[in-house]
Amino acid sequence: MKVLANDGISKAGEQALKNAGIEVLDNRVAQDHVINFINENNVDVLLVRSATKVRQDLIDACPNLKIIGRGGIGMDNIDVEYAIEQGKYIINTPTASSKSVAELVFGHFFALARFLHESNRLMPLEGETHFNAMKKSFSNAHELSGKTLGVIGFGSIGQEVVKIGISLGMKIKVLTRKPKTEILTLNFFDGQSVKFEITSTNDMDVFLKEVDFISINTPKTNEYIINTPEFEKMKDGVYIVNTARGGVLNEVALIDFIESKKVAGAALDVFENEPNPELPLLMNPALSLSPHVGGNTVDAQEKIGLELAEQIIKIKNEL
Repeated sequence: MKVLANDGISKAGEQALKNAGIEVLDNRVAQDHVINFINENNVDVLLVRSATKVRQDLIDACPNLKIIGRGGIGMDNIDVEYAIEQGKYIINTPTASSKSVAELVFGHFFALARFLHESNRLMPLEGETHFNAMKKSFSNAHELSGKTLGVIGFGSIGQEVVKIGISLGMKIKVLTRKPKTEILTLNFFDGQSVKFEITSTNDMDVFLKEVDFISINTPKTNEYIINTPEFEKMKDGVYIVNTARGGVLNEVALIDFIESKKVAGAALDVFENEPNPELPLLMNPALSLSPHVGGNTVDAQEKIGLELAEQIIKIKNEL
């Protein structure tokens, strides 16, 4: 069996595959050449992340391809249903990067609440000449403890975001399409654990009026979850982080509500026009920005690689 990990795979995952007698091709193939490469090299398994697209044309053109894998949660770059109809195995790693994404959410929340995104930009330029002025301008900061965290989406990432919020002493609100209840367990270093029962709401209006910090953790959507009507219903001075997908939040409206002070600050890890974010977003000092790196930690990549390898080995043994 041959594996093309076209968007990369961790060393641990690669070694696990090799130990099982599976060949891992050390290639990165441009999208236009993926079909030819798969067919010319008799590739059985194609592993991707967000860069490589696996559409119907590729699936049709590569009849010997047996397994298509996505390192991560979202499958929007793969025509999953069609691939299954054509007899392909589809695998992904829905929980491997959840903690990494959740930690990035709070990295942005802390940066916004303490103006770290601005001070890190300005200190090298003005720290020597305007130290006291910056100290004064950045003093109107906020603690997260005691504030209300609103999480949109209650999958594995949303649950990890909630856990961190609980550990910081935040009040929790969760929004889902249909109300649901989950039992979340917080595990601590000394073996102790605490369970929390969290029930979500589907009432957007009530949710938005009560939350101070909003984290969007949903799959890709066909329309905005947060648009002008939703911004208008938020508390003044709200903070928002989007690590979900570009297009779940109206970026133009976001800028408008930042300028009106309705939104105190926002963070974007994903963008509508990715990988070419709009310049007004990149230049706005109220935004904390990162280049779609939610799951890009050494820890998450190792878990993703190992989980993909385990699934491939299991399927290989069944074939």
